[in-house]
Parts: sequence; C-alpha cells; structure tokens
Amino acid sequence: MTERAADRLTDLLELRRTSLFDIDSEHRLLVGNDDTGSTQLYEVSPDGQWRQLTHLGEPCSGRYLPGERVVVLSADTGGTERAQLSLLRLDTTGSEQRLPTPEPLVHDPAFIHDLLEVQPGRVIYSTNRRNGVDFDVIARDVATGEERVLWDGGGWFNGARVSPDGRWVVLSRMTTLPASSQLLLVDSQDGTSAAITDDEVPGEWANPRWLPDSSALLASSDAEGVQAHRDAEGVQADRDAEGVQAAEGAGVADNGTGFVSLRRFDVAHRTWSMVAGTEGSDVYGWPSPDGNRIAVVSSSDGADSLEVRSPDATVGHPIALPHAGVLTFRTNLIWSPDSSELGMTFSSPVQPPEAYSWRGGESVNRRTTGNPAEATADLIEPRSFRAPAPDGEQIPTFAIIPPNAAGSAVMIIHGGPESATVRSWNPMAAALALAGYTVVLPNVRGSAGYGRRWLSLDDVEKRLDSVADLVALREWLPAIGVDQSRIALYGGSYGGYMVLAGLTFYPDLWAAGVDIVGMSSLVTFLQNTSAYRRVYREREYGRLKEDYDVLQAASPLPIIDRITAPLFVIHGANDPRVPLSEAEQVAAAVRSSGAECELLVYADEGHGLAKRVNQLDAYPQALEFLARHLS
Repeated sequence: MTERAADRLTDLLELRRTSLFDIDSEHRLLVGNDDTGSTQLYEVSPDGQWRQLTHLGEPCSGRYLPGERVVVLSADTGGTERAQLSLLRLDTTGSEQRLPTPEPLVHDPAFIHDLLEVQPGRVIYSTNRRNGVDFDVIARDVATGEERVLWDGGGWFNGARVSPDGRWVVLSRMTTLPASSQLLLVDSQDGTSAAITDDEVPGEWANPRWLPDSSALLASSDAEGVQAHRDAEGVQADRDAEGVQAAEGAGVADNGTGFVSLRRFDVAHRTWSMVAGTEGSDVYGWPSPDGNRIAVVSSSDGADSLEVRSPDATVGHPIALPHAGVLTFRTNLIWSPDSSELGMTFSSPVQPPEAYSWRGGESVNRRTTGNPAEATADLIEPRSFRAPAPDGEQIPTFAIIPPNAAGSAVMIIHGGPESATVRSWNPMAAALALAGYTVVLPNVRGSAGYGRRWLSLDDVEKRLDSVADLVALREWLPAIGVDQSRIALYGGSYGGYMVLAGLTFYPDLWAAGVDIVGMSSLVTFLQNTSAYRRVYREREYGRLKEDYDVLQAASPLPIIDRITAPLFVIHGANDPRVPLSEAEQVAAAVRSSGAECELLVYADEGHGLAKRVNQLDAYPQALEFLARHLS
C-alpha cells in the first residue's frame, strides 16, 4: 500500500496549480503557474493562448502596470522572502516566444521590497532598508526612478490602496495587539497622515477598496466599538479642512458577532458605517471600477460563497462556484478595468487552484486549462464536525473519511496560528485519505474564521489550551471510527509547534509526528526570528521580556526528553520566520534522548517547500514514515 500511496501522492503533487494575479484592459490574465516546478508568470489571452513570461527557478508573482504592456515582477531567492522588484516589457516588436528579460526596478538583496500597489507610471512598495526592521512605504516613478516617501513612521504593512483621483492612499499596518491591524490615510497632496482606525482596539482591518468617486472606501473588520478617534504615534492629524483628520468619536457599526463584516469609511465626514455582515460568516467586498456593483465573498466553516450585489450591497445575485471550496486569494478578487469581468482563483479539497472569471450569468467560468478530470475523480470531500472539549467548547473540525478506513488517522494542524484549515487544495491530505487513513483537519482555539472570541482563546498565557484541544480531538475520534492508539500529528509552522507540543506535553497519546518548519522553543524562536518579524510574533505568543516564563512553560524543547513517538522533521535552510536552528536543536535533543528522529533540510527553501523537486523528495518520505508507524 505504501508504494501505491507514494505514487498517488506524486501524481497529485505534479498536478498543475494556477493562480490569478491580474487582468489588463484587453482581458488578458496574468497568472502564476507551477508547470516548471515553481510558480512562474504566464499571460493568458482571451482566446486561451498561454505565453510564458518568466523562468527564474524561484517562485514569483506580479502585477500589470496599468496602461502599458509592462509587468512588475516580484521574486526572492531561495525562500529568503527578501523580495526584489523588476520590470518585464511585453512589447511585440520581438518574438513572443522569447522570454522578456527582467529589468531591475527596486533591487537591494539585503532588504525586502514588497509590492503593495501599481498605478499608471508608478509603483508603491514597502521596504525595511532604512534600519532592517521598520517598513517605509515608497511611491516610485517607473520612468524617472524618482521616489517619494509616503510613510516612515514605523511598522509592517500588508496593503496599500490609492484612491481613483490619486489624492488618498490608505495603508494597512499591523499593530502590536494580537491578530490586529490599523488603517492609515495619507494625503498625497501635502504628505499628511492620520489613523482612521484605533490601534488600541483589537481587530483586523483587511482588504481596503476605494469607491470609484474617491468619496469613501470599503474595508472588512472584526473590530468592535468606537474607532478612528485616536492618533497613532507619529501620525499627523488635526489638519485644516483640506487635510486628513482623525474623526473624533467616529463610530464603527458592527454586527456584534465577532465575525468579519464589510464596512464603509466616508472621507468627508470621517465616519464608519456597516455595509454587510452575517452571523457565522466573514464578509469581504470588492467594488467594481464603474461603481455599479460590489463583489461580496462570505466565508463560513471553511467554504466561500460569492455574490454580485448592488452598489449599496443590499440586493445580491448569487454566483455559483464549481463546488464547496475557497477563493484562494480572497483578498485579491480582480475586476477588469472596464468592470465587465471579475477574476478569481478557486480551489477545493478535490481540485487544485485554477483561474476563473464571471462575466454575467449564474456561475463562474474556467479561464485557464485544468487538469484531466480523471486525475482527481477519486478524491474524497471532507465532512464538517464539532468535537467537544472538556470546558464546553466545540472544536470546528473537518475529516476526510475514506470508505476503506482502517482505523489509523493523521491529524493535520494548520499554521498561523491566526489562520485556519479551509476547504482548499491539500495533496498530502488527499493522498493519505486515498491510502485508507482518516484525515482530521481541526481548527483548534486560536483559529480564524469562527469569530473574534475563538481567535483570541490561545493568546499568550492561553497557549497550552490550544494544545489541550488535540487531546479533546483524540477523545472524540472513536466516534468516527478511529483507533486511538494509531493517531499521528502532522503540521507546518505553528502547526509544527503544535506537533512538538502534543508529543511532549501528552507523550503517551500519539503514534508519530511530522514537524515541518515548526518552532521547538517559543523563546529561541523569538530570539532568532528575523528582527522585522519579532514584535509582531510577540503580540501573539508573548513578549520575551515580560512573558519569558510563559513562553518557556509553553515550549516543547525544555521537556523534549518526554518524546517517545517517532518524529520526522522537514525544514528550509533559509527560513526567515522559523530559523533552521529550531529544527536542528529539536532533532539533536530527541536523538540524544534515544527516540527516533529523521531530519530533512533543503538548502534552497525558506518557510516551507515551494519547489516541486523538494516536495517530491520530502513528502513521499513523510508518507512512508507515517505508514511505517501507523500500520
């Protein structure tokens, strides 16, 4: 069975995965595709013709430069996450069979340059080149190279949007509160800035999008209460009537559920109001460039639904997706410039990511070439459950239960931790289920998608409560036919930490563990992670100075000699998030205590395995390891 399962896993890993990055004015798609072994850029014409644009050997992404046949390319080297920006000129004066040569736009390999936004003739990016820690936001003129600093007040940014009239720039900056961010508004006329949400109120502010007349913007948030009345440190407010002012006492309506709702910020009045929100769902919105429609995505229990609504979002037209799955880049649905086409990336547990679009009608249409139907015809859809915990909580859980289930189970724990297991493509989970294992995919406390309260139940001193959820899940698993003596833990990043924590704090309960780029000590992880990440990781796990004892108490490494179950560890040598030293120290400690531990290190990878050649080497070995210890 192991050889057949490994062959099937290889087949699934080799399936094509395509993600949409952009749409131009001629309805050409800019997509990422991994046919070459890592995600490269391709252009897909309206008649379905493909043109390869890059062959870098490293994963990359990009955006069209509006109004020009130019792509802004973003790529790092070896998984370091130090992104560099280049231009690809797509003029047709030469042969389209020849790959365009990247022209450096923003290059300094020692630092990160994250592409945030593209506009006619200019790009907006964030960079930590000033001190290696704080990110400044820069607008760069592509033709002249002239740069203008939009923000240098510190922080880490995950988004920027320029208003259609060019005056305003809204920036999304992470704050020091767990799973929280803040929106800043920059006046590009005079350079003044102000906070329009409060950085002392917990809550994420995601996906800011301008209305076409620049009078307001939409954003999604799970924050509650009064917002936008407190100035952030270093933020200039109290401008004259023409400047940006933080609104004194401006209220944010919310739906009171702790779920993400869609909200509207009125620039003239500096006030927030609620647009759309549903109990049990996270709601996001994308207004069309002409202002006549809003695409609304509602995410509930790991699956997405799509509607196209009226401008006020009150009247909706449901759009059918292929089946239960997710719009993979849910913060990057893309309207064509003429508003006639809505592009997206869709994936599910039985389908790899693929680009789709909607141009009217009842359902989305495939825009890119799919994999053969027979390649995924035997895959099994997960079922949704709620597993009881001793304290009365219910743990949202998916399970793939094969018809030939033999009692063994693999529990796959997601990373983050402010993330979630959703109904998306997971070739390892699919292959394990085809091999007869019950695959359990839990959203332990601390996971996103189930309300702000659930998201916050693992913060700092509550960390081990999420580890205890693994035990509760084990107690419940016989209800779906699992033998408690044959359960393995599997996870990446924070999920890797959960594997190690499960094996150390509850050592007698598990048959084996697979740790991929996981943290073995929260103390050494925070000490050694990249400096620009440390403050934002401390907000979730605890601060080294104030919470050292809490961090140490929740770390597997000090009690690693408790591990008796066999352990398999995978790590990238260039990981900027969880340093390789986390894997090396746990492997050495486990081996010294006499337990079995295999360690695979990939010299050209970072935080996870992005290259197919490494996936094809590591994951079949992990599968064989699990088969050996769960038989």
